[in-house]
Amino acid sequence: MIVKMATSVLLLYLFCLGSAEAGKLLVIPAFGSHWTGMKPLVEELGRRGNQVVVVIPEEGLNMAPAKHTTTLTYPVPYTKAQLQDSMKAGLEKLLSLDVSTDLARFQSFINTMDMLKVIVSRNAEGLLSNKDWMKKLQEYNFDAILTDPFETAGVIAAEYLSIPAIYMQTSHPCGVDALASQCPAPASYVPQPLTHFTDRMNLWQRSVNLVRTLLQPMACERMFARADEIASHVLQRKTSMVEIMSRAALWFMHFDFAFELPRPLMPNMVTIGGMDSKKAEPLSQGMLCR
Repeated sequence: MIVKMATSVLLLYLFCLGSAEAGKLLVIPAFGSHWTGMKPLVEELGRRGNQVVVVIPEEGLNMAPAKHTTTLTYPVPYTKAQLQDSMKAGLEKLLSLDVSTDLARFQSFINTMDMLKVIVSRNAEGLLSNKDWMKKLQEYNFDAILTDPFETAGVIAAEYLSIPAIYMQTSHPCGVDALASQCPAPASYVPQPLTHFTDRMNLWQRSVNLVRTLLQPMACERMFARADEIASHVLQRKTSMVEIMSRAALWFMHFDFAFELPRPLMPNMVTIGGMDSKKAEPLSQGMLCR
């Protein structure tokens, strides 16, 4: 049901862009669970006759090709083993940090931004610095791009190709969706990422959350420092991820409502959930006989 709703929204959007029968959609996903959640939507769009081109790195983690789509792979300056080792080391470091106090959680938040600084820009360098690849993508004349704002390659590619950007986002570590869209996020009841607060905070927690809210722009600057440099070089002008994302055509907010709390959203934001759930397959005859 969720996939059908999201697909209908995307098809309507592609139709409004001028595609009479089917649209041309570029998809640049992030690795791992981010791609797992986006994949059912992408496959459904392809099944319905749209030309969907998925661009993934040669050494991505858990990025199997999607059905009914064309998959293109680009070279990256790392191996799958190196990527796994890097992810494992980063995860072990984060899990070993003390998060028993507000100050310790803030330090953990900063360490997370530093770790992700490398991850979010690694593929951007591999794709966007390849002039042959970017020329190839231009020749497709895509109607729009569907990407994950966690993976900055897609964000910068949308600006470079001058096509509308559709973001499908799971909770972002620095809350760039609220920052880029200027979406209201009252610090009194919208907890910042990794604070472990709920929407019912006492005075001390609200004060801490207010400080974190005020520091949010600096957190995003820290996380996207390298990506901002790449974007400025590729686009030949001074820019940033937040500025580029502020021009988003549509946001799919992929929430797990068991963890997310109610908060304001902008008109171009559509909440979806359950994308990671697979449709149940019929039981085999052998299972029915047991």
